[in-house]
Amino acid sequence: MLLLNILRATYFVVCFCASAAYANAEFLPRLVAEHRLATFFLMLLVSQVFTVGDILIRKKRIDSISAVYFGLLVGSILAFLFMIAFRPVLMTFTPPDENWDYPVGTITLLAFTYISISLILQTKDDFRFVIPYVEFSREVKGGRPLVVDSSALIDGRISDVVETRIIDAQMLVPSFVLKEVQDIADSSDKGRRIRGRRGLDVLTKMQSLPQADISMYDVDDTDTKGKSVDERLVKLAKELGGRIITNDFNLNKVASVQGVEVINLNDVASALRPRYLPGDHLHLRIQREGESQGQGVGYLDDGTMVVCENGQSLIGKEIEAVVTSVLQSSAGRMIFARPEGVELPAKSR
Repeated sequence: MLLLNILRATYFVVCFCASAAYANAEFLPRLVAEHRLATFFLMLLVSQVFTVGDILIRKKRIDSISAVYFGLLVGSILAFLFMIAFRPVLMTFTPPDENWDYPVGTITLLAFTYISISLILQTKDDFRFVIPYVEFSREVKGGRPLVVDSSALIDGRISDVVETRIIDAQMLVPSFVLKEVQDIADSSDKGRRIRGRRGLDVLTKMQSLPQADISMYDVDDTDTKGKSVDERLVKLAKELGGRIITNDFNLNKVASVQGVEVINLNDVASALRPRYLPGDHLHLRIQREGESQGQGVGYLDDGTMVVCENGQSLIGKEIEAVVTSVLQSSAGRMIFARPEGVELPAKSR
């Protein structure tokens, strides 16, 4: 901030000296020469409009700033070329003792730069594919960042997903989401207080995981006052080009409508649930004996081993079996079943 204030002060001094130098120049148009003091203050005032705008516009985007710089460059080149072509006409129709090059050139420069900047700002999303001007973006590990919702923290399953190392993208917890979880943890309602503290514990656990790239993201709420947390999440995800991770059904719908991708923990859990549940029927061929007496072993198309009780006598046959239980572990999945129509003794189930 100190360097910024020094820059603004230096700019003011330069503008002051430049305005004074022009107002005291010898060869000026008659109108300007008759009002030198007014010209000085007018030029100084106009030059400080940019400083006031810089102070008022606190939140700036690098793509917009790049568009302004590129617009200034294009506008300056166009103004220079225009003045080269227009100067003979200007010299023909103006008195020889008056120099109108400077005011006409200044107006031309301002007009062309404004038009160029305005055009690029309004079309910058498409224009970058035509003219490759410099564009900066924040580097994130593994792809687009994941903006974490409070419901995902309170749910707690996100920490289990992170532990599996399946997520390699940077996870961001916005400041307003952290505040929402803290407010829930400080609630007078016991149930809400427990859920809020659970969310804070889950966040602390994820921060301690070496494989997790999670950080707090400070958000300026000046332009989002009065908006809900869901609206702010969608807006932030749009600005960062990221995705939202949540288990809130309504947020999922709102974000999808606005073109923001969502990772719903409920959908993830649904996709990873066991393919076969107790009571389901499956068709398989018994291929060999099992380890225990009376067991037969078959395999599904995906290679999953099925242990069939009372299936030893059915080796080499294709049967319909009923799933009795499913064992899922890091080593894989194993299904236990029985031939359809055969009831197992209580001790064998």
